Amino acid sequence: MSLPFLTLRVLPERLAICRLPEGVALPDWARAGEFCSITWSRNETSIVCAENLVPDAVQANPGWRALMVVGPLDFSLTGILAMLAQPLADAQISIFAISTFDTDYVLVKESTLDAAIQTLSESGHLIV
Repeated sequence: MSLPFLTLRVLPERLAICRLPEGVALPDWARAGEFCSITWSRNETSIVCAENLVPDAVQANPGWRALMVVGPLDFSLTGILAMLAQPLADAQISIFAISTFDTDYVLVKESTLDAAIQTLSESGHLIV
């Protein structure tokens, strides 16, 4: 089962994608905003959180905005990220994707947010 289009909502916060060194404890500052995603691997900890919460000493790439797929989404659905990533790639808009149990998020640089919204709207998706 796949969807003919998706409904997306633009989250209000400016986000930063941060990289912490291997073995560092999760910082309290990362969880203080409205959105936080933490990915741990043996080599790094990546945190996506509100840009204004990130200390100056942390390696970060700021200036991201998130488009959230309105969910929850059923695990049997296929191609959700592809339906978003392909038109954005065709429009030369870089993304950073995050998936959770309930939904997917596509992050774009704030400078490309308007173009991303237009591209996704023209692809049949509804932005609310």
